Amino acid sequence: MLYDFELAGRRVRLWQRPGESYEHVLMKALGYAMYAEQFPELEIEQAVGLRYKPDLVARATAVGGPRFPFWGECGQTSMRKAHWLLKHAGIGQLVLFKIIANAAALATVLRAAIAARYRHDGRVLIVNFRSDIVALTADREVATVPRNWYTNIEV
Repeated sequence: MLYDFELAGRRVRLWQRPGESYEHVLMKALGYAMYAEQFPELEIEQAVGLRYKPDLVARATAVGGPRFPFWGECGQTSMRKAHWLLKHAGIGQLVLFKIIANAAALATVLRAAIAARYRHDGRVLIVNFRSDIVALTADREVATVPRNWYTNIEV
């Protein structure tokens, strides 16, 4: 199914693939709305030539910085995948978008599984959306993502 969103002043069309939940599509849309201003070339589900394909990614525009200043993963992300991305992919910031009951417990598990040298200085962030986020965004028009729609946890 194809969904049209109005995100941060841009029309964005996202496909819901077989087996993919609407919540996963919505997290990609909301992540885009949250970070499109900071990363104007932000892309959704574009292959980057690595083992993993990001849900959201910004590629480097300047020489000398991280290869991917921003990488976003929505929904389930294994510890192995998160660790590999932080260690090998040249990511500036990894943001994990979630809709879960206990994001603090996930942060604790991530801190135990990923060495501090790979998650220093806010490099890993969990953005956990409210459980009623689907109802809040029913019109699929999101100019900005209000702060009361999510919590941030720095890993």
